[in-house]
Amino acid sequence: MEYIVFEVGLAIALIAIAGFISTKLRFSIVPFYILVGMAVGPHAPDIGLFDLRFIESAPLIEFMGRIGMLFLLFYLGLEFSVGRLIKAGRSIAVGGTIYIAINFTLGLLFGFAAGFPTKEALVIAGITTSSSSAIVAKVLVDLKRTANPETEMILGIIMFEDIFLALYISIMSGLVLSGASSIAGVITSALIALGYMLLFIIIGRKAVPLLNRALQIKSNEVFMLAVFSGLFLVAGFSEKIHVAEAIGALLVGLVLAETEHMKRIEHLILPFRDFFGAMFFFSFGLTIDPLALSGAVWLSIIAVLLTMIGNFSAGLLAGRSVGLSPKASSNIGLTIMSRGEFSIIIANLGKSGGLLEILQPFAALYVLILAITGPLLTKESKRIYNLLNRVIPLERMGRKKPAESSGQH
Repeated sequence: MEYIVFEVGLAIALIAIAGFISTKLRFSIVPFYILVGMAVGPHAPDIGLFDLRFIESAPLIEFMGRIGMLFLLFYLGLEFSVGRLIKAGRSIAVGGTIYIAINFTLGLLFGFAAGFPTKEALVIAGITTSSSSAIVAKVLVDLKRTANPETEMILGIIMFEDIFLALYISIMSGLVLSGASSIAGVITSALIALGYMLLFIIIGRKAVPLLNRALQIKSNEVFMLAVFSGLFLVAGFSEKIHVAEAIGALLVGLVLAETEHMKRIEHLILPFRDFFGAMFFFSFGLTIDPLALSGAVWLSIIAVLLTMIGNFSAGLLAGRSVGLSPKASSNIGLTIMSRGEFSIIIANLGKSGGLLEILQPFAALYVLILAITGPLLTKESKRIYNLLNRVIPLERMGRKKPAESSGQH
């Protein structure tokens, strides 16, 4: 632990260089953070004082990355509002069901078509269904799309996915780790996740007047500590009841967005979001060993193509189900294209259960490709839509209703 501070400083320097390069090239910053993380790590050389393996500091960097994911989702919640989310409850359930059904079915069929046994095919379906909340949050904020009409559906699908994952991971844990699953346990886990999120949103909205008074704090230092304590306590408690800690952070942001202190919180949180968010993507890159990816190249590429088709189709259907314009609907599928932390969790579950070793490199390469291309597709969504519209008359889908503004694209 002698050089842990120096190692963290080296990591921050590499992240800064990656950010500088992405700014110069005018590309999304997320892929560069991931790639620089991949370039170093356990497989990298040890050059004297500059130990690029990050062995001693890896646990600290990983923890800072977890904090980054919390800040990214918390800030995204601040940019939204629990009022809008409650009003959109039914449409979110419909859109989320469409998204899960299309992507899960494609992933399962792909697993069987590739010749995998049932358990492995189910793991692959889970890997290909789960979008990355952290990457989606980062892209929405960076591209200033938080006020877009489709963002409501995007956030809803992210939360709907968490309910699905609570159910799915419970089932897969039983199937993969113990060879059986308790139906009662699975149902209980899913109901707890769903009930917790609904209860938090409803109670949180009722508590807004109380929060307004409680946060009347003159000192910025004490104000920040009060907000951060709420963020970490709720996120930590969420994890204890098997709801993703990132969703807990999103819920806190959604509630605080309703208070009169929203702008003050937003101003204070920005530096923490940017710093720890960068650490999250760097730490994610550290977990990927590029030398172990070659055996899963074609498998991953085919899965990526299927995901792109499924996501875009699901986004169009989900958007049109709530009356969004074809352009705004296409943004949904392109924005939640990225895969990340949840896919890796499900792949690790397969590893713990002693399933085929190919699942690990497949998941890593699949996630890497979509973590890089997802933000780029989102950034170029207008160009992609116009290109596809020349081949497929997407605009005809919106003629029954007045054209809707899709905000900035």
